[in-house]
Amino acid sequence: MKTHISVIIPAHNEEKYIKRCLDSIKAADQRFPGNTEIIVVCNRCTDQTGSIAEQNGARIVLNEDRCIAKVRNAGIATAKGKIIVTIDADNRMTKNTLREIYALLKSGKYIGGGVPIRFERYSFPLWCNDILCRISFKLTGLYCGIFWAEKKSFDAIGGFADIKAMEDVATAKQLKRYGKKHGKEYTVLRKNYLINSTRKYDDLGDWLYFKLMIKNAGTLIKAAFGDKSGIDRLLDEMFYDYNDR
Repeated sequence: MKTHISVIIPAHNEEKYIKRCLDSIKAADQRFPGNTEIIVVCNRCTDQTGSIAEQNGARIVLNEDRCIAKVRNAGIATAKGKIIVTIDADNRMTKNTLREIYALLKSGKYIGGGVPIRFERYSFPLWCNDILCRISFKLTGLYCGIFWAEKKSFDAIGGFADIKAMEDVATAKQLKRYGKKHGKEYTVLRKNYLINSTRKYDDLGDWLYFKLMIKNAGTLIKAAFGDKSGIDRLLDEMFYDYNDR
């Protein structure tokens, strides 16, 4: 049976969230006329993420890297689908996401793209975050969230940019440049969006990232001038080791 879309999910100890992510993909697959495979890349998992994923129809890939780009690339390397879609394990997609992605790529006008992001709940600081994201995406055109493109396009640019932070923006730039060479645009879904998890805000407060920017201003400035040691520790704390707590 031909696989049309491969959905790649990087996951590090996501037993609390992986099923709802998978449920959202399966609901989108029901609206999509082609065939979809789901690949969960279990990254250093010590919980039940893998078994829950398998019970819900996903294929498991094991990975030990501490770099989200390498984790995603490990999944892409094993994918059977012509089209690659990536989503994080604590997020969800809306019901016609796969259908819209397939239609845009089939049109031949687009190299790939991202999706609009909407939080699963809102407060004043989360609205501020939302507005900043929308402005940033609108100004740059580098939409992220869920990435989608043909597998051959990801292969051509070497997969996700192999850096520890901002790999999404770097990858969007690479896809956009690659598309321009081939007369295609990098775009964003019009009718569907990513439902973005608020779990870190639930745990640490809705002003979380504003506080982090103020608290770590020195670290961020040093990183801008090439000293990445402090930013690496911050990234480990907020992303790579967050689910170990």
